[in-house]
Amino acid sequence: MVDESTKNRILQAAGPIFADVGYEHATVREICGAADVNVASIKYYFGDKKNLYLETVRQARNMRAERYPFPQMAAETSAEEKLYDFVSALLRRLTALQAAPWQVKLLMRELMDPTDACRMLVKDYFQPMFDSLLGVVDQLVEGPLEPDKRLKAGFSIIGQCLHYRYGNEVVNLMVPPEHRAAFEVEQIADHITRFCLSGLRGYAADSTKEIRQDRGPAAEHPSEP
Repeated sequence: MVDESTKNRILQAAGPIFADVGYEHATVREICGAADVNVASIKYYFGDKKNLYLETVRQARNMRAERYPFPQMAAETSAEEKLYDFVSALLRRLTALQAAPWQVKLLMRELMDPTDACRMLVKDYFQPMFDSLLGVVDQLVEGPLEPDKRLKAGFSIIGQCLHYRYGNEVVNLMVPPEHRAAFEVEQIADHITRFCLSGLRGYAADSTKEIRQDRGPAAEHPSEP
């Protein structure tokens, strides 16, 4: 019978190590030492190091999702409110605890340097979340979008949220102290939502218009003065 307390102790010991050094550089011996268990415990509870890593990533994601859950989007909720709720929840998940507990650090490492665990994250977690966002996009645009433009619209929304996680230090340096109160999560969520609403409502109608015009080789490669 599997001892769940021992299994969980191994996971809790493995998480910070994987987060600090990554999958390749983490060793079974180091993890077992931190968990105070026999080296054979990894094989007994998880089969091998790879399965331990996959389970650790899954646990990290579940722990963050429990703390910062996405709202349930009721059918009667307006599309505008759904977009705000989505953006607000994503920002809270991304910007909360900037000191980065091991769960956040591990997930960020996996996104920046993907392993097989990234496929699991996309399939089980990110894709359903993204599909939900695309459903909101469908409700907001004035007319159907081509598949590639629909995807780009969704990625644009998420990209704005990601900026405030990955670019947090630069944002803090560039925003004067007297304006920082306007960069709390609620204010940023409101800005991103309003900005995206303005763009989405005219996106379908304007998506066939070519913005970059062919101005000829002289315009692309102007001669030296």
